[in-house]
Amino acid sequence: MTTTQPPWAKALALSIIILGVFLLSWHLFVLSKQGPAVKMDPELAELLGPTAKGKSAIPSPADVGKEIWGHITNPFYDAGPNDKGIGIQLAYSIARVLTGFFLAALIAVPLGFLIGMSNVAQRALDPFIQLLKPVSPLAWMPLALYTIKDSETSSIFVIFICSIWPMLINTTFGVANVRREWLNVARTLEVSSWRTAFRVILPAAAPTILTGMRISIGIAWLVIVAAEMLVGGTGIGYFVWNEWNNLSITGVISAIFFIGVVGMLLDLALARAGRLVAYVE
Repeated sequence: MTTTQPPWAKALALSIIILGVFLLSWHLFVLSKQGPAVKMDPELAELLGPTAKGKSAIPSPADVGKEIWGHITNPFYDAGPNDKGIGIQLAYSIARVLTGFFLAALIAVPLGFLIGMSNVAQRALDPFIQLLKPVSPLAWMPLALYTIKDSETSSIFVIFICSIWPMLINTTFGVANVRREWLNVARTLEVSSWRTAFRVILPAAAPTILTGMRISIGIAWLVIVAAEMLVGGTGIGYFVWNEWNNLSITGVISAIFFIGVVGMLLDLALARAGRLVAYVE
């Protein structure tokens, strides 16, 4: 009697195989770059680092795994302005992202709702949206620093700018494309405009709105890393830049791992919210 494996088991097995192939390839690549150890003055060897000992400048998977485990076991240490745990740095970045994101949602969702219900408003505002949407959020950073004169607030402003457009556009699209039959039924039953908006239009447009939010949070998490590299101080972006300045490639790769994990968790949270508001016609 044969048993059929569920799809998730097959997907998990394939993921493990892909991960194993990637780690093995990485390990073999590092081994291929290693050379013979060179005898030299200890101070010079310390200055040159791993290459003086015949090791590759690129860390192995084991080195990165050890670094990641070190961050996990002690994430909230604070040894000074330039030496804080990964947990503290991620907390700063997440706080900035969520602040800018929710400020953008407070404006984008109601405004997109109003624009989507009016053809005139759509045509009048579309040129401005199309003009501002392609501008890189980081292009706003010098202007924000000049006018706001505070790096923390400027970072939040940049997140606000990059988050607002996907939410605004998706909300407008979702509201404007609610099925006419549903709106006609509401008119036939003489349902008030406010009740129609909240009981018919909003539930119908909610999946599209959440999709816009999901796109926005992904872009915001991308942008905050670059923004923190520019302004410095705290945050995961500053952590990456500081590790690079210290010539710690292992630290940079471990930070990339944590950036990916947090980004994935944020995306999964909004994907879950999107499934909760989805419906089957």
